[in-house]
Amino acid sequence: MDSSRNTRYSYPYAHGNTGAPDNVPTLSKEIYQYDAPWHTYALDWCKSPIDRKSFRLAVGSFIEDNNNKLQIIARTDMLSGGYEAGQKDFTPVAEAESYYPITKVLWEPHRGDSRNQDLLATTGDILRIWELVDNPRYGTNSNTINSSSGRASPAYYQQQLVKKADLVNMKQTDFCAPLTSFDWNETDPSLVVTSSIDTTCTVWNVETSQAKTQLIAHDSDVYDVAFMHGSADIFASVGADGSVRLFDLRSLEHSTILYEAPPAANPSSNGAGAGNGGHGSSLHSGTVPLLRLEFNSLNQNHLATFHMDSSAVQILDIRHPSAPIAELVKGHNGSINCLSWSSTQPGHLCTGGDDSQVLVWDINQPNGIDPSRPAYHQSTQTRFNQQAPRSIQDPVLAYGAESEINALTWSKRNPDWIGVGFGKTIQALRV
Repeated sequence: MDSSRNTRYSYPYAHGNTGAPDNVPTLSKEIYQYDAPWHTYALDWCKSPIDRKSFRLAVGSFIEDNNNKLQIIARTDMLSGGYEAGQKDFTPVAEAESYYPITKVLWEPHRGDSRNQDLLATTGDILRIWELVDNPRYGTNSNTINSSSGRASPAYYQQQLVKKADLVNMKQTDFCAPLTSFDWNETDPSLVVTSSIDTTCTVWNVETSQAKTQLIAHDSDVYDVAFMHGSADIFASVGADGSVRLFDLRSLEHSTILYEAPPAANPSSNGAGAGNGGHGSSLHSGTVPLLRLEFNSLNQNHLATFHMDSSAVQILDIRHPSAPIAELVKGHNGSINCLSWSSTQPGHLCTGGDDSQVLVWDINQPNGIDPSRPAYHQSTQTRFNQQAPRSIQDPVLAYGAESEINALTWSKRNPDWIGVGFGKTIQALRV
């Protein structure tokens, strides 16, 4: 991590019309913090419209052995009905075992119907569906042997995570390739799409627990996948081959390559990425892998992605394939690890990286093109025949954490809050 830059922009409370729903409660703190007993990785806000439920987070551990956890944490003052001196900001209300680290966790999108289920999904070795229910044993000890012997034993959690389904494609009878990521369709919540290191994406119907379709999406590992907002059919993926590809469930015979990363500066050297999540081997092909992508929830034509070992973010417009329309540059001093769009502020995107910074950008701010920015590789530029992307160099907000940022989630129900994961810490930051 580059510690030479220590400038931190102000990170104030939001004032005026933020676009937040009327039922979002008035909050008094700027930062809420939870200290987990293990390193955290996966993170997501609850999407329930109910106030006391919306300030909950699902947290997945990153433990190298086979003792990983999925936890649900809730704001303590919302559980107890008010703040008491000395109480912790968050309280874990449920926990479940996971053999492998959880690569991603998502709460079910709000359906808007009468059902009152709290469903979640996780990926790791396979796709799992969970339901969060009240624990009938809450208030009693969880270990009767310890209790009878006089030793202290932990109490049962207030709620419990019940496994509803293990979703494994039956075509993979001998080997189940690990899943790198997934997305839950907000337009049709029965659909989930997963990505895998075996080059495939699989679309699942989680109501029937059946695979709807599986397709070879890339030439090598697929690292992330996301549905277009407002669509039940269109999704995009990124992977080790350095491309962003767009698919339509109504016509899977064809796909669109939205963007291809420029060739690596030194394809023969594969050491540069060896320490970044095990992605370094993909540099043998001479391309720079793309690690994450996410569609803008307010402009379905825009999506954001970033390269491995890069401090810049590319903003793409699906109506104009081949080249980014904008790049977020010079904000981070280290590699970017995660990003998340605002659901209420058009063009606002937050990014987190190895420099321990969380930056909030406005892609609509009027910035000119940076003349010092190196041009694309000539053959790539000729093939794309596109103007250079608009360069955005100044974030509108910034926050410095204590260590590398590995998870970000911008709350849809409480849009003034961003969830941040670094080390063993989870923080909710008010913007």
